[in-house]
Amino acid sequence: MKFEDFEIDETEDFAAMLEESFKKSESKSDLVTGTIVKIDEKDNLVVVDIGGGRDANLELTEITDEEGNVTFAVNDTIEVVTMGRGRISHKAALGRVALNEFIAEYDEEQEYIIEGVVTKKNKGGYVVEVDGLEFFMPRTLSYLSSKPGVEAVGKKVKAVIVKVDKEKGSVVVSRKELIERDKAKTDEIVGALLENKDPVIGTIKKITSYGMFVDVGGMDGLVHYSQISHKGPVNPSKYFAEGDEVNVVALEYDKKKRHLSLSIKDANPDPWADIDAIIGVGDTVTATISNIEPYGVFVDLGEDLEAFLHVSEISWDKNVKHPKDYLENNSEINVEVIEVDKEGRRLRVSLKNLLPKPMDAFTASNRVGDVVNGTVTSITDFGAFVKVGTVEGLLHNQEISWDKSKNAKSELKVGDEVEVKIIKIDRDAGKISLSKKALEASPVKAFAENNKNGAIVTGTVKDKKDFGVFISLEENVDALIRTEDLHPLKFDEIEKGQEITGVISFIDGNTDRIRVSVKKLERQEEREAMEQLNLDQDDSMTLGDAFGDKFNK
Repeated sequence: MKFEDFEIDETEDFAAMLEESFKKSESKSDLVTGTIVKIDEKDNLVVVDIGGGRDANLELTEITDEEGNVTFAVNDTIEVVTMGRGRISHKAALGRVALNEFIAEYDEEQEYIIEGVVTKKNKGGYVVEVDGLEFFMPRTLSYLSSKPGVEAVGKKVKAVIVKVDKEKGSVVVSRKELIERDKAKTDEIVGALLENKDPVIGTIKKITSYGMFVDVGGMDGLVHYSQISHKGPVNPSKYFAEGDEVNVVALEYDKKKRHLSLSIKDANPDPWADIDAIIGVGDTVTATISNIEPYGVFVDLGEDLEAFLHVSEISWDKNVKHPKDYLENNSEINVEVIEVDKEGRRLRVSLKNLLPKPMDAFTASNRVGDVVNGTVTSITDFGAFVKVGTVEGLLHNQEISWDKSKNAKSELKVGDEVEVKIIKIDRDAGKISLSKKALEASPVKAFAENNKNGAIVTGTVKDKKDFGVFISLEENVDALIRTEDLHPLKFDEIEKGQEITGVISFIDGNTDRIRVSVKKLERQEEREAMEQLNLDQDDSMTLGDAFGDKFNK
């Protein structure tokens, strides 16, 4: 039967349409045995005697194999189907023979589901080819779109055989029947899942970046990546593989889109519902590293719980550049729980809290006053950090040199090896203070050996502050004149570079502090003048002046 010739008004019912198809089949298509009388390779034509004094033309390609060899010769008999207007087809005859054989063996008690390709279309429906057999699928049984731009030809389809006419050699298939069955089965499965909400076992069929498709009783549902774990959104490929069985519950079903949403996390207990009984701050737990980022590490604690290990909690070393330099994915580590945020459903853990504190080891072998070697690790506006062993100490700008014009940025660079003196250890705060200038002789101490309190000194103004004036007495030896000690000088009239004379009011070579007072100098000069005046008066007195009264008595 040649289905291209099948035409029917869309208002006719299926039975009438099929009967019309048979009538046209009988009048326009016929299977006959003919004899080849001529093979014209030049015109790509084969002339076949089909009986009754009639010749018909067959295209040469129908009897040519894949290598281009002609498989028949003149006088050979050949089965063909007459197509009308002198045209015949050998391939159609082969299909017709195969179809007749299929029809002859067809068992009406058995259901046949075929899977083929739509090869032709006409007003009545479609031709579906399956292993060389052509079956007819009426448009009303096809469930194929007839919208413009939607091409049915070439589409793979599954269908069930619904009618076979052995006498007329016709097989009709229905895709609609299978789809309706699937819909009914789907509705049954979905109804059961949504009604009882009990977890069911499903099989993972496909994993994507946004979730997993899981087969539940013959129907596929989507488990979105946010519905996999109570930890939050996760990458499904890190936890599952295709073929794995998982417990799921149905969330909802979109009938229009025929989309079933499933959840794995809702099929398992929520650990956060009873988190206090599971874990608490201070607990030490074994965790598996699941993901490493520049800012920290995510670790799996089991019980469907995940915690965050910040980069600052990995090591006591403050210069951790990247967690991957210390840790590896899928490795196990012991960590201490340092925060449980119930409301935010977040856990934070620390690795360094379980490691020996570098400060403990440092203080066990070092004391204030020790001279040690270190490496400059970073430089700031206020000084440099120097690594001594496994700890870092601060070398403040004030401790770089006795020359106050020098600082860390001008004298040091990262990587420099320096010798320093430990001047302070704060074990509780984990801070160490270092000094480079302490290894050199103090110019203030040398100055203090030759100048005591009350000594008159002259210095040059270096700087003015709200609280006083700094003057330079010698190289790297400065002194402070407080505002109240400037009298009779006026603060507003003092300029940098101006020389000021005063008296040392305080000097300490150990702390490198010197204070000078102009006011005390004025008083000291007054006192010395009075003493000198008194001395002059005593020298001019006579013996009589001193003992006159006694003599008179």
